[in-house]
Amino acid sequence: MAESYNICLDIGGTKVLGAIFNSKREIVYRMKKKTKAGGDSSQNVEEVIINVAKDLLEGSGIKKNQIHAIAAGAPGVINQDSGIVLFSPNLPWKNYNIRKPIEDEFGVPFYIGNDVNVGVLGEYKFGAAKGYNNVVGLFVGTGMGGGLILNGELYTGNKFKAAEYGHMILDPEGPLCNCGQRGCLEAFSSKQGMSAYIRQQVARGRKSAMAEAVSEGVFKSKALKSALNSNDPVATEAVNRACHYLAIASGNLVNTFSPEIIVYGGGVIEAVGDVFLQKILSEVDRYCMPSIRETVVFKKAALGDDSILYGALSMIKK
Repeated sequence: MAESYNICLDIGGTKVLGAIFNSKREIVYRMKKKTKAGGDSSQNVEEVIINVAKDLLEGSGIKKNQIHAIAAGAPGVINQDSGIVLFSPNLPWKNYNIRKPIEDEFGVPFYIGNDVNVGVLGEYKFGAAKGYNNVVGLFVGTGMGGGLILNGELYTGNKFKAAEYGHMILDPEGPLCNCGQRGCLEAFSSKQGMSAYIRQQVARGRKSAMAEAVSEGVFKSKALKSALNSNDPVATEAVNRACHYLAIASGNLVNTFSPEIIVYGGGVIEAVGDVFLQKILSEVDRYCMPSIRETVVFKKAALGDDSILYGALSMIKK
């Protein structure tokens, strides 16, 4: 019997990462493509997904009829059962049936879920959280995403809206968040939150190697890494502040769910995860009940950029 393959995608506001997995669940081919978010470009994102899938087939030499299924993680509130994107913050989708055009194009099942939920699922099935049944995932990127595995099942809550840990309010008088509230975890600890803090300090006349990196918006994770390596005081403060609030949030999550493991992923953790983990661990005990804390481990995600791809793979039904 001919080998069958799965196409898995990580759909972001600015890029689509794609990979083909063989039946042994190994990546045999991968690529990245830019997307243009904004405006009424749901069509554009859909076309990018179709084009990435076609380019993956062309580049790998694998035939369309060898594909068993396609699966993806994307930002937003997504009904995993129906494939309808109810709302997406960085993509122009509202009550949008993304499944139909993809299935019409390729004639195979298409699965889609919230990107961080899918990433946490990937870490649970194949990465740092493998072997644990109760998992909290926090992904630190441009924003702050969350995912939750309870008793071995991805928990998505009512209407697929659960695990928005980024909007846990930690200081109601704190900085404004994109969601309209003040003092959310995302406003302190995401790249947006850290960039805003650095910009504020630079505006006060302080010198920082990060000044240029945040002048156009959010910094690239590599810039943060090099600023930390050179002991840049403003960047160090931004990270200390981010980790302080991540420790408080983690303590709340420990007390709420009593997970076996908290996994930290996303672009920032990929770049400077050791620094973040060390700082979070140095103070998280203050915010947990000791009897619950002693049964929790804290780890960095193991799959890096590929956690969403592996999570997408694990959504595919055999």
